[in-house]
Amino acid sequence: MKISASIIVWNEEANIAALCEDLAWADEIVIVDSNSSDRTAEIARRYTDKVFQHEFRGYKDKHEFADAQTSGDWIFWIDADERSTRELRQSIEELKSIPDDRRADGYWIARKTFHLGEWIRFCGWYPDKQMRLYRKSSSYWDGIAPHETARVRGQTATLDGDLLHYPQRTLSDHHRVLDSYASLAAEHHVRSGARTGFMTLLLKPTASFFRTFMLKQGFRHGVRGLIISVSTAYGVFLKHAKVWEAQNVSK
Repeated sequence: MKISASIIVWNEEANIAALCEDLAWADEIVIVDSNSSDRTAEIARRYTDKVFQHEFRGYKDKHEFADAQTSGDWIFWIDADERSTRELRQSIEELKSIPDDRRADGYWIARKTFHLGEWIRFCGWYPDKQMRLYRKSSSYWDGIAPHETARVRGQTATLDGDLLHYPQRTLSDHHRVLDSYASLAAEHHVRSGARTGFMTLLLKPTASFFRTFMLKQGFRHGVRGLIISVSTAYGVFLKHAKVWEAQNVSK
């Protein structure tokens, strides 16, 4: 069972060294950059000779390119702002010790996010299970931008242990990511012919806030939960507003 770590990056000089050190257990590290303006690629080459440049044409395309560069029969996908826990690494080591015919084709891993100075366990942010370890021969990428994900044809199971996620450091950083993601999602909706209007702009963000703050118990995080719930609703609003703009405002 040869496991290749597959990582896509852009301007991650602050994270890439720590991530590569965290992945010392992997049989191979493959990193795909998109011409970062910082020292990401330079630092990455200290840890692996498999550092590639690939023009950004969407996350799905970049992930597919990265997976294609791996030589392992299994792929562990991880982002630059994530780290593995000791329990997760132990689960993967135990998996390597069992016969191949007893392994599933893909494994879900829970992700825990540190945001606004606290681990977020509500708001729908935990366990946030992700398909992160999978047979290369059974996998494919699918989903709606910007949340494309790996999928597998075959049996799946869940590993013990978490991925620790350390995203944007400030609310300003978070807002920039929201804007970028809203643009990618809006482009997909426009291409697919989806339309939006007054009621969509009013009701969908409202429903998003209620779902995050009440149904997913964001209120249990107090002010943090309120900020996350409002931000989530704003992301939904911005996505649909960008769809409306593309369809109604001449440029």
